[in-house]
Amino acid sequence: QVQLVESGGGLVQAGGSLRLSCVASGSIFSINAMGWYRQAPGKERELVATFSSRGSTNYADSVKGRFTITRDNAKNTVYLHMNSLKPEDTAVYYCNADIRPNIAVRSSDYWGQGTQVTVSS
Repeated sequence: QVQLVESGGGLVQAGGSLRLSCVASGSIFSINAMGWYRQAPGKERELVATFSSRGSTNYADSVKGRFTITRDNAKNTVYLHMNSLKPEDTAVYYCNADIRPNIAVRSSDYWGQGTQVTVSS
């Protein structure tokens, strides 16, 4: 089985920084894309940033220039470095990864439990 576990969320003042981490563990044959999503109360879950298996990255317009996604393939870990945080960044942040558990099955999406990020004004 595969699990994704996020860490690093918390309460921070506007203008501050946080780093989120997500570690994939369990039976893993390969990991394709990894990324971060977020969901604010009453809102749809939205893409924040993605990191492909070949190293290309994509960001939501609202976080470009402030957030950076990085990936350590040897550790099956993806990070989200968040700088210049704004109150509108407040949300539950979820880790996502496209993972092939073993050679006998196709890859599929896995989600972490989420970590709360709260930015005070």
